[in-house]
Order: sequence, then C-alpha cells, then structure tokens
Amino acid sequence: MTAWRRELHAHPEIAFREHRTAEFVARTLAGFGLEVHAGLAGTGIVGTLRRGGGRRAIALRADMDGLPMQEANELPYRSRFPGAMHGCGHDGHMAMLLGAARELAEGGRFDGVVHFVFQPAEENEGGGRVMVEDGLFERFPVEAVFGLHNWPGLPAGHLGIRPGPVMAAFDVFEVILRGRGAHGAMPHLAIDPVVAAAEMISAFQTIVSRNVSPVEAAVVSVTQVQGGETWNVIPEEVRLRGSTRYFLPEVGRVVEEGVRRVAAGVARAFGATADVDYRHRYPATVNDPGQTVIAARAAAEVVGADRFAPDLPPSLASEDFAFMLQARPGCYACVGNGPADGGRGLHNPHYDFNDEILPVGAAYWVRLVETMLAS
Repeated sequence: MTAWRRELHAHPEIAFREHRTAEFVARTLAGFGLEVHAGLAGTGIVGTLRRGGGRRAIALRADMDGLPMQEANELPYRSRFPGAMHGCGHDGHMAMLLGAARELAEGGRFDGVVHFVFQPAEENEGGGRVMVEDGLFERFPVEAVFGLHNWPGLPAGHLGIRPGPVMAAFDVFEVILRGRGAHGAMPHLAIDPVVAAAEMISAFQTIVSRNVSPVEAAVVSVTQVQGGETWNVIPEEVRLRGSTRYFLPEVGRVVEEGVRRVAAGVARAFGATADVDYRHRYPATVNDPGQTVIAARAAAEVVGADRFAPDLPPSLASEDFAFMLQARPGCYACVGNGPADGGRGLHNPHYDFNDEILPVGAAYWVRLVETMLAS
C-alpha cells in the first residue's frame, strides 16, 4: 500500500483528468481478479467483487483527484507534475481501498457483492454528482455506500464517526460592483466601487452573526477581491468572490438571501449597482443513523474503544460524497492522520499522507464489508 500510495502521490492529476491514475487503479484491481468497469464521469473506475450466492451489495468509495497547487515538500516521491499535488490525501484513500480490495479478493469472509468506487473530481468540480447522474447506482445497485477520509488533528490511526451532518454544504458567490470611474485625485467625480466593496465585505460578516441562530453553524467568506489596474485611477468595477458553508438547508436559504440583500443594499447606499451570481455547489454530507451504527461497530472492533471517537465533531469543510449519500444511505468516516501543525493540514503545500495509517483504513474497510455482508 505504501508503494501504491507514493506512486500515486508522485503523479497527481486534477479534476476529470485522472487518466494515468484511473489506468493504475484499473490495472491493479484487475490484478486481484475483480471485474473492472471504466468510464463513469469520464475517468471513474468501479471494481466489483462477488462472493457466495448473496445478492446484497454495498459500495465503498475513494476519491482520485489531486489539487491544483504546487507541492513544497522535498520528498523522493514528491509531485512530478508542476501545479498539481495530492494535498488532501486522496492518494492514501485510493491505496487503502486497493489494499482492502486485495485482502477481500484473497480471503474475505462475506456473502454478496462489493463495488469499489474510485471517483474523480472531488475537489470543487462535483465528480460524485456526475457519477450519480451517469447512473452509478443504476448500473451498480447497492443498499448502502460508505466513504473514508484522513483527518489531520485526529491522532494517527484513530477512527471517528458521527451520525447526521458531518460536512457542510458548499455554495459560491460572485458580486460585480459597478460604479463610475474617475481620476484618483478627484474622487468626488466618481462612484467608487472600491470603497463600496470594502463596506460590503464587512457587512457580509453580519449575515451569520445577526441572522443565523447562535446554536447553528454557518460561514460567509470573501476570498477574492479584483478591481483596478493602476495607482491613480478609481475603477469602474470591482469583483468580489467567496463561499458560504452551512449544515441545514433552512440556514442556507437565510445565508443566500443575506448575501443578495446586503450586496444590493450596500451598493445602493453608495450609488453603485451590484449583480449577484450565487451558486449551490455541494449539499451537506449527512450520515444515515442506521448505517452509522454498523460502521461505528466495525471501526471500534478494528482500533479498540480507546482509539474510536463515536461523536467526532462535524466540519465546515465540504465533500461531494454528499451526492452519493443523497442517492443511497451510508456513512462517511474519518481516520486520524496525526498532528496538523507545521503545515500538515489538508490543502497545505507541506501536507503528506501518513503511511502508517494505511493498514488501519484498509482493515476498517474489510471489517465493514464482513459486518455488512456477513456470510
């Protein structure tokens, strides 16, 4: 598994371009004797393993894509592709699922069907949604689907699970503020979209603090500010971009309405105009209570009660595994990757997956299959 993981780490591919990765996964699965199906969502791979005469089926999912970022690590297996990096551990996720596939193919004690789903484009582009829309669960019917993600900050090798929402919904917005340009020395002749944008960014922070219940969670973050081209010209236009996060759909509606209302109101107060483009990207990732009980039992059996967190706090990060959980019940769990300090957090150019946890993740998958599909 370590060799697989490092080979994948050295050759990261971003959303919907995971051609080399998909070939590696398909070739490896075929070597275990699995049926291999390619092409869902372009580069998606599904390996199918049948045992006994049982007709019950479940799916296990790993994500395949890297991030469009430059790796800062000096490692023998550092990314060989400029501008691409496995900065979220998808290389480790694939290696753990491949390890489980091999173990189950060689001697798994279960009766039924396991589909090993290797999904493209988890980062931003919704490959999970595309796989579902392309007929994943029509071609490979299952009663439940399960996901696993490494988690920096959780002690290495620990497993954590919780029922209900575990990852937030993810929306994006863009506001185009239009005013009137002028010489930088003559601001009285302008309708300054830069000043309006500064006020708008500040006002956006009141959407959560003054509109969302304190016992609920939501985030509004402006992450891009674009406007102007030189020092002495007040521009005609400023563009703001950002994202919002929340767990409950009703909170999401409050947040979206707030972004639209604040943008329009602040622009009008400055004599400018604002065009708002608000888009829903990922829904919240919500674990099914019944499937979570089964997954929790398997996790606790693998690592022991002292290394199992049955109520891992939810995260405001997002996951397109949410689309699979909307289509089928299931559970999304986390395996501890160790400390997150010193640049070891997800999406950091110094991040690296902890190879010591590979056996834990693979063992969890094996125990989960043998629990769900007990012979």
